[in-house]
Amino acid sequence: MTVHMNPVDEPRAFRRALGQFPTGVCVVTCAPDGVPHGMTMSSFNTLSVDPPLVLFSIDRKALSLPEWERAEAFMVNVLAASQSDLSNRFASPRGPKWEGVDYHLSPHGAPALPGAAARFECLPYARYDGGDHVLFVARVAGYQADPDRMPLLFCKGRYMRIDPERPSVPSWPLDIHY
Repeated sequence: MTVHMNPVDEPRAFRRALGQFPTGVCVVTCAPDGVPHGMTMSSFNTLSVDPPLVLFSIDRKALSLPEWERAEAFMVNVLAASQSDLSNRFASPRGPKWEGVDYHLSPHGAPALPGAAARFECLPYARYDGGDHVLFVARVAGYQADPDRMPLLFCKGRYMRIDPERPSVPSWPLDIHY
């Protein structure tokens, strides 16, 4: 039996298919020259434990891409389930993203947002061509995590939450990884 595959010539349909994969929601921040920048991303991934590397990507059309390329540190703020408003604020390409946001600078100068489920302070490691995006690989210099905060999720074009009343038994590490 042959599986029928759709051609990737309709961007909206392709994005809907990609939306079947749930992701966490992060606001990644930086502050080159002391000016804070931040954007909501679901393109954050772990890459390596040794060395500790993560990656995220930024659209080549992003107005602030040159600032991200100059940044000396990044903060990946993994948003908590209650932070969809913060996600919406930083998802906009313009506007007063930082107005009224009480942030603190990390030891390397990246803005840390309050109330995050986890934070990863990162230093630039490498950048790669990713088609219409630039892939940023960053080395984790330090992290914080609040295990009592549930993360905000995004799937099928909307925010979702983990149902803490229906926990599943963890089975990590899966044998397929080793």
